[in-house]
Amino acid sequence: MTGKGTLNQQTRDRIRALAAEHGFRLNVAAQNLRLGRTGAIAVLLPLGHERAQHLSDPFLSTMIGHLADALSDKGYDLLLSRVLPEEDHWLEEFVVSGRVDGIIVIGQSDQNDVLNRAATHYRSMVVWGAYDPDNMYTTVGSDNFAGGMMAARHLLQRGCKTMAWFGHGDAPEFQARKTGFLAGLPDELRKNVEIIPIPITPEGSHAAAQAYFTLGHRPDGVFAASDVAAMSVCAAATQNGISIPDDMAVVGFDDILLARYASPPLTTVRQDIESGARMLVDLLTRRMAGGDTQSVQFAPRLIVRESA
Repeated sequence: MTGKGTLNQQTRDRIRALAAEHGFRLNVAAQNLRLGRTGAIAVLLPLGHERAQHLSDPFLSTMIGHLADALSDKGYDLLLSRVLPEEDHWLEEFVVSGRVDGIIVIGQSDQNDVLNRAATHYRSMVVWGAYDPDNMYTTVGSDNFAGGMMAARHLLQRGCKTMAWFGHGDAPEFQARKTGFLAGLPDELRKNVEIIPIPITPEGSHAAAQAYFTLGHRPDGVFAASDVAAMSVCAAATQNGISIPDDMAVVGFDDILLARYASPPLTTVRQDIESGARMLVDLLTRRMAGGDTQSVQFAPRLIVRESA
């Protein structure tokens, strides 16, 4: 019934035919109980930094789709949970619940201490996010600092002189992108960069950008910490009579599918979300089998389109 064992194919087919004739079905729950496994992997999204963010966010939905494919290829179901941390022990409680065989956390949010504490005794966990040598858990993610530098250099090559950065203030990945962006600028430009904290959601980022441009601000180069933020900036700028890219060049980060269909199509720093998802699943299954793993950083790539 399971497809395993030493039976020859003819005998196996006869048994399956008899089982189908009499309505017998393999009880997967009982099988997993006997094997001491659940057959499921949790994908957790802790939203301590931005409680309004939803699973419909284009980056999150893309990542979840690739994770579902990669886990299915390994024979696992996906258990998805959007976590709004109220207490520091939310992850510990999930671990001891025994609901899953392993955990993939998407984004560290502001939960670094929680993740480190769980990692001291729970090895079946990997995290999508910025690398930090002090972390006790395995991470997979893009080199956000290098991506920020790419955005800075591209805007400089376009001749931009007055720069602005739009992004959420608390997410470590966004902070690394901002730090790389500032490091890529010469001193005389860096000190005048406007730092505009904005929400992650499309509605929130658009409202913040609209308020910024309504006050008369007119930078000629913008780096946004995500494609969603970049497209919100483009929309708000256009509504305020600013032409993209003639008056203002805009660079995003992620290269989600919508970036190539934005108006204008978005220049962005691409992180390979599909490869990242498959690497998360590969590292997790290695850890579940007792193997050791190292954190992985993917090199980002600048994708030049019409917005910059």
